[in-house]
Amino acid sequence: MEMISERLVPASRQQVWEALNDPASLRDCIAGCDRLEQVGEHDYEVGMAIKIGPVAAKFKGRMSLTDIQAPDSYAITFEGQGGMAGFAKGSASVRLVAPQEGEGTLLQYEVKAQVGGKLAQLGARLIDSSARKMADDFFARFVKLFEPADPAAAEGDPAQPDEPRRGALRSMWSRVARQS
Repeated sequence: MEMISERLVPASRQQVWEALNDPASLRDCIAGCDRLEQVGEHDYEVGMAIKIGPVAAKFKGRMSLTDIQAPDSYAITFEGQGGMAGFAKGSASVRLVAPQEGEGTLLQYEVKAQVGGKLAQLGARLIDSSARKMADDFFARFVKLFEPADPAAAEGDPAQPDEPRRGALRSMWSRVARQS
């Protein structure tokens, strides 16, 4: 499977870079992810539950960042085992660039992945459409990290849902922006 795309993120390159390197932010954005823990300088252990067609599995694996050119790009390698469901492994390259028009950061990515076991028996079409949906879900959640805080929620309005994670990220990025 190969997937190439780009997304406009309404934040500075530094803010996007920080979020892409924050395990808690990534865990919150990856559907089904219940564990993303840093175990080395650029190595992470990952746990997530996925469902592709009739196959549902809990995957455990590792992810490593390489070729890091902060705050512009890095490469990701990953591999995971899902028991009887099979395995997944692959790589991705991520680049952050200024958009040709407007503000924000253009996040460009290219993913190459392989699956085996029951997952491989599902067919390329189902796997590709599921992977694209996972990517779309990730980016929808990722972009929401950068939306302005709701003033009513910031003042503790009980009618508004509690969003401590998002508020903490906005605070972190506000500090980064002031330091720039």
